[in-house]
Amino acid sequence: MIKVEDIQTYGKEHLETVAASASNMQSGVQAIATAYGDYAKKSFEDTKSFVEKLSGVKSLDKAVEAQTEFARSAYETFVAETQKIAGLYTDLAKQAFKPYEGLVSKFVPAATH
Repeated sequence: MIKVEDIQTYGKEHLETVAASASNMQSGVQAIATAYGDYAKKSFEDTKSFVEKLSGVKSLDKAVEAQTEFARSAYETFVAETQKIAGLYTDLAKQAFKPYEGLVSKFVPAATH
């Protein structure tokens, strides 16, 4: 027989879980937004630096060299930042569902060995 107290306890635990999950989501989304902002700022600064360097180039060889260096650097930065942001999304997903693990374990019977 289910007691009213059990239902109230479950409701309270569920509410606490939802609040914890929302807090985790907020901090995770904020970290992702900051990472995107940092990447955009770095990309803008790198492009500005490249244009300044390119404007001072006197020969075609040096222009091609500067362009190649910029392209390589931009690609490496893109790959590194993409991996960083992907990791933040993974952490966000893990943290968002972590509070629910306790609730799920109450309703899923333990595996027998």
